[in-house]
Amino acid sequence: MDNSFVVLPRHKPPQAQAQGIPPRPRGPDANQSGKAMEDSFVVVYKSEPASDSPSSHNLSLEVGQNGPLHSNNSGFNATINVLTRAFDIARTQTQVEQPLCLECMRVLSDKLEKEVEDVTRDVEAYEACVQRLEGETQDVLSESDFLKEKKKIEEEERKLVAAIEETEKQNAEVNHQLKELESKGNRFNELEDRYWQEFNNFQFQLIAHQQERDAILAKIEVSQAHLELLNKTNVLIDAFPIRYDGDFGTINNFRLGLLPDIKVEWDEINAAWGQACLLLHTMCNYFRPKFQSRVKIQPMGSYPRIVDSNNETYELFGPVNLFWSTRYDKAMTLYLMCLKDFTDFANSKDQENNIPPEKCLKLPFKIENDKVEGYSITQSFNKKESWTKALKYTLCNLKWALYWFVGNTNFQPLSATVSLPSDVSAAGSLYAKRGPDSNNKPSGKNQRNL
Repeated sequence: MDNSFVVLPRHKPPQAQAQGIPPRPRGPDANQSGKAMEDSFVVVYKSEPASDSPSSHNLSLEVGQNGPLHSNNSGFNATINVLTRAFDIARTQTQVEQPLCLECMRVLSDKLEKEVEDVTRDVEAYEACVQRLEGETQDVLSESDFLKEKKKIEEEERKLVAAIEETEKQNAEVNHQLKELESKGNRFNELEDRYWQEFNNFQFQLIAHQQERDAILAKIEVSQAHLELLNKTNVLIDAFPIRYDGDFGTINNFRLGLLPDIKVEWDEINAAWGQACLLLHTMCNYFRPKFQSRVKIQPMGSYPRIVDSNNETYELFGPVNLFWSTRYDKAMTLYLMCLKDFTDFANSKDQENNIPPEKCLKLPFKIENDKVEGYSITQSFNKKESWTKALKYTLCNLKWALYWFVGNTNFQPLSATVSLPSDVSAAGSLYAKRGPDSNNKPSGKNQRNL
């Protein structure tokens, strides 16, 4: 550390040093002195009146004279004492707490020069404005003109005051209307909230009613479907289904007949005759007293009996043998007679109802005394195959009579056209040629239906 100080004088320096800044070094000598002064300090005096005491000046001079001290002469302690004294003097004699280095003073000097230049430009601008204003001519109003302008301005002021008052009144009215609108808006909001609550309740009830309605409609649809099914259902047709099983005619799945190679129990045959007698008896009783048959049927389950015109009763159940089958054969013949009487009555009813002859009831298999389509229904001295075929044709004729009965009575109207099958064993071709119209005969859609 060089330990040298530069003390600025109190009086105003020449123009080159107007800002209290020492002249910057110039040239090569200056660079060398600048290197020597890198660690030197500049002490700036505080601004004080001219009547400064000579003691302070002497102190500063003394510091300047005693500044260059070398550590080799005084040692380290002397150097510390000199630095401490120099800092104390700097604090009392300058506006800074500590001395500034030359580089900092240069930066500060540049900044102050810029500020001075700005202030100088502002002063020049103000002076130019003042000169321009001084050069302009000013029109001075007379007293009368001043009064007129004053009155005019006062009148405008009164108008503005009146306008302000009117605007304030309008503002008050608008505020009052705004409050009323706010109250109405609040009331409308309450009404809207209540409306949406009622709407939601109604919507909930509507959805509940719609669900209930849908459930009722679904029940109605199911009921209608069930009703249609019931309308298409006939009690007699369901109670007495007549079909065939190979060479056997069946009623309620009971086979009627005997074959050498197929053994059928007499209990099954008796049950089949009992069903056939019950069906024909039911149809005959429905038309009484208009229809009076020469034969009376007594259905008694599996033990039916037939009564002729002489009130003699014949058993229509077995078992019977070849030599003791006379009464059994008579009962079957009387049953055929009763069936033929009923079909003749049905044909006459169709003619009374003006039905065309080709559409009147006609049996597909002709009945003559004890024969059906040429096959005898008696068992005595008859083959089992022929007897079984005659029984099968008898059941087929019974089914035709049943469908005519259903179509012409209140039991249940027919919902579809019903006809007998075209393939009924060996008599199929004969049935197709001689059968009546399909409106009066059972259906042949199922091959197992007679």
